[in-house]
Amino acid sequence: MIKSECQIRVRYDEVDKMGYLYHGNYAKYFHIGRTELLRKIGFSDNELEKQNIILPVSEMNIKFIKPVFYDEVITVVSHLKEISGVRLRFFYQIFNQNNELVNQADMSVAFVDKISRKLIRIPQNIYDIIQSKINLT
Repeated sequence: MIKSECQIRVRYDEVDKMGYLYHGNYAKYFHIGRTELLRKIGFSDNELEKQNIILPVSEMNIKFIKPVFYDEVITVVSHLKEISGVRLRFFYQIFNQNNELVNQADMSVAFVDKISRKLIRIPQNIYDIIQSKINLT
């Protein structure tokens, strides 16, 4: 399993009236974590789009454990959990500044042709890059 971490400070516009991090913003944080993990592996969303490949979310399951508040620094830990013919599956954990687990999620993204909008197999060069990183961990 490949792992990456990044830290994010919760901004004022990201909390709701109760002062909690708005639940819809977690998906944005997962995307940030996934983007950083893919960069660590050796490719980016930008490079994929140049190849007419996009990675829409096909499934997401989130568990909210504790609230997060304005101005907290959180750590998003992203794991590439599984690679299949057309999908990547990720597992995320978010920790607050006291290193307490506050949120976790499973998410799958599909490889889709940007023009036809149809599922495609993971290109061999990308598959090889991912496999080479898995073999190092």
